[in-house]
Amino acid sequence: MGSSEVAGSFEMIIVSRLLVGICAGLSSNVVPMYLGELAPKNLRGALGVVPQLFITIGILVAQIFGLRSILATTDGWPVLLGMTGIPAAIQLLLLPFFPESPRYLLVQKKNQVAARTALKQLRGWDDVDEEMKEIRQEDEAEKAAGFISVVKLFKMRSLRWQVISIIILMAGQQLSGVNAIYYYADQIYRSAGVNEDDVQFVTMGTGAVNVVMTVCAVFMVELLGRRFLLLLGFLTCFTSCCVLTAALALQNTISWMPYLSISCVIIYVIGHALGPSPIPALIITEIFLQSSRSSAFMVGGSVHWLSNFSVGLVFPFIQEGLGAYSFIIFAVICLLTTIYIFMIIPETKGKMFIEINQIFAKINKESEVHPDKEELNELPPPSTLKQ
Repeated sequence: MGSSEVAGSFEMIIVSRLLVGICAGLSSNVVPMYLGELAPKNLRGALGVVPQLFITIGILVAQIFGLRSILATTDGWPVLLGMTGIPAAIQLLLLPFFPESPRYLLVQKKNQVAARTALKQLRGWDDVDEEMKEIRQEDEAEKAAGFISVVKLFKMRSLRWQVISIIILMAGQQLSGVNAIYYYADQIYRSAGVNEDDVQFVTMGTGAVNVVMTVCAVFMVELLGRRFLLLLGFLTCFTSCCVLTAALALQNTISWMPYLSISCVIIYVIGHALGPSPIPALIITEIFLQSSRSSAFMVGGSVHWLSNFSVGLVFPFIQEGLGAYSFIIFAVICLLTTIYIFMIIPETKGKMFIEINQIFAKINKESEVHPDKEELNELPPPSTLKQ
């Protein structure tokens, strides 16, 4: 993309954007899955939020370099686009030194020696017997399942509510209006009297808030739990959307309403950064076992990007038709997602993957994780498994 101006070819930008999109789609699924599989149980939540943290940092860095006083100029935009290659180059240099996921090596490749070696490399010590025991328990539970494809994922009764849950969470994450908020934010800032040249700085400030709150989520996810952060986040977004609707409807009547609108945008960003943004991908890692996890991420990733695309495509028409009342739709989606989380999603903090799947087995009204696997009857109940 950085050489498109020199080459005089806009087609290079189109093709490059396509390639970057493929990379982003793969990374958004593979990275949280990889980190979730290699993380120790007590740090799984924190490491699961880290990918979202770096996404917010990337957005903020792009906003900074995209300022009109830096690279958003006639001469600077090729450099701005070309900078996309820097993190990609760093990854190409470092990723070959990363170990394979121990769970993948043991459960799917049946290579205990390689799994133990990878665990030792990751932990930095030799005593990994307890973690190997946990992975073997998962392996025992998975022997009859084999690889579970996307088609099989939808057919299995024992995974019914897990699949429904990831669809609801990933759709709720995007259909809650996060992209619409950012789309509408500049207009809200202008209505509050922010100078046209200063809007970009206010937007950058919102990006900084997003980064700070995601950092908070990294530490809070193991302290307060996934379920609590999801409920808190979606309820905050619901409240913000309701108040924002009222503020936009009354901004020409009451002088201080535009400032309330700005507050709603910031509070919405805070709420979304705490739960709806980082937690759903973490939940996918935790509620599926090794044989079905990759297919589950395919489903979740597809729902995520389709919902993202739908909001970007449809929201301008919604805004034109409903005006100030556009955010009522997102408020309803936030409320429905909150109700679903409250009724269905269990707390997964501090639990092994087997324990979490046994909880969902009860929700699915199945006595086993896989109905055709008799060995699971021999597994102890969740309360007796070692923490």
